[in-house]
Amino acid sequence: MKYIVETEKSVDQAEADLFAAVQRHKFGVLHTHDLQETMRKKGVEFENACRILEICNPQKAKDVMATDMDLNLVLPCRVSVYSDHGKTKIGMIKPTVMLKALSNSPALSSVAQEVEEAIIKMIDEAAKKS
Repeated sequence: MKYIVETEKSVDQAEADLFAAVQRHKFGVLHTHDLQETMRKKGVEFENACRILEICNPQKAKDVMATDMDLNLVLPCRVSVYSDHGKTKIGMIKPTVMLKALSNSPALSSVAQEVEEAIIKMIDEAAKKS
């Protein structure tokens, strides 16, 4: 259900490398949520860094929503870069697994598989030693 890799990089470096990988694969970063900073602004101290990148390939998103508009509820894809017990991790919920819970469309299954494979490559590239 989850795809998570550990990297020796800092959260900052892993986030920057993920951003670059997203662009190389012709996806875009729509927004980055810095949960640690957001919580701090709300008066809640949280020691683990956590950045969530909302990524999207506009054509794939269009294909999905043209088939089933309700699937906008799970778009864009989210990839997290975070610290956990002193380790930096990069991960996501697999689109294929999420789709199975929401649709049985073979066409959408194919799109989800393509997107999942692309995002796994992005995560692996970002996690790799420089």
